[in-house]
Amino acid sequence: MFRRSLLAFGAGSLLVRPAVARAQTTWPTQPVRLIVPFAAGGPTDIPARLFADEMSKALPQRVLVENRTGAGVVVGGEVVAKAPKDGETLLYTTIAHAVLRPLFPRLPFDPTADFAPVALLGTIPMVLLVNKDLPAQTLPELIALLRANPGKYDYGSSGNGGAVHLATELFLARAGGLKMNHVPYRGSAAGMPDLIAGRLAMFIDVAATGIGWANRGKLRALGVSADRRLAQLPQVPTFAEAGVKDAESYTWHMVMAPAGTPAPVLAQANAACNRVAADPAVAAKLTDLAMTLRADTTPETARRFLLDEEAKWSAVIRDAGIRVE
Repeated sequence: MFRRSLLAFGAGSLLVRPAVARAQTTWPTQPVRLIVPFAAGGPTDIPARLFADEMSKALPQRVLVENRTGAGVVVGGEVVAKAPKDGETLLYTTIAHAVLRPLFPRLPFDPTADFAPVALLGTIPMVLLVNKDLPAQTLPELIALLRANPGKYDYGSSGNGGAVHLATELFLARAGGLKMNHVPYRGSAAGMPDLIAGRLAMFIDVAATGIGWANRGKLRALGVSADRRLAQLPQVPTFAEAGVKDAESYTWHMVMAPAGTPAPVLAQANAACNRVAADPAVAAKLTDLAMTLRADTTPETARRFLLDEEAKWSAVIRDAGIRVE
């Protein structure tokens, strides 16, 4: 659904509203390569292309998406880490970047030292889904059920060491050290039939897809990982409201440049990102993703966010004993 709406937006936006005023800047002097370390047409690529199109209206040069996949986000990250420090090669990445160091000890770059964050574009929360026949109507009831039956129930994830896996391990730890068995899949969609059929008890999925399953009545949503309820699921409490504190988790989208990029260039790129994120029309086209756009970050606040995320998830990975083969 969100793919169709965004593609339609990309085709028609120039016809229905004026272009964003171009920034008065000498940067960039040539088209900007926006490296996306995910496959074309996916849930990261689509908003990346939306941002690229809108940033092109605010800059004197086009912003062109270039998909560079491989080894998770390592191949795309290496392209940017080793690019000229002129801000004309940028990285559009996600929470996957923040867990590179604890999951992959041998990398061709340093995930923090070799990058200069430009802007945090937005955050997307998770939705906790259960099989509708599970004898738990609320999150406290689910916690009580799992506590009384340690190791009996299975949960699914979109892949070992991914954002969904980590969010679930954080939830289980914060809910009192609950014990469940992890079943990784190649993407969330592959695991949903097993959740619907009852072969899994629980799946914490990104809101973009979790909302759809809950609203179609195929699954029961018991909680969201955000600091506030979702407009699309107003009846579903946050983890904190249901008594599980410090379990907030998001996947997020961020733009980065190579470390050493001049501060004035970072500031200009940041201003362009924030201008796009502040556009209500852009936010409207990302409604299906449940993404909260951020138009208030600076390169420094984006860096602090990245460091905090790396520290947070490194601890979860260590405590849960997560390994990626």
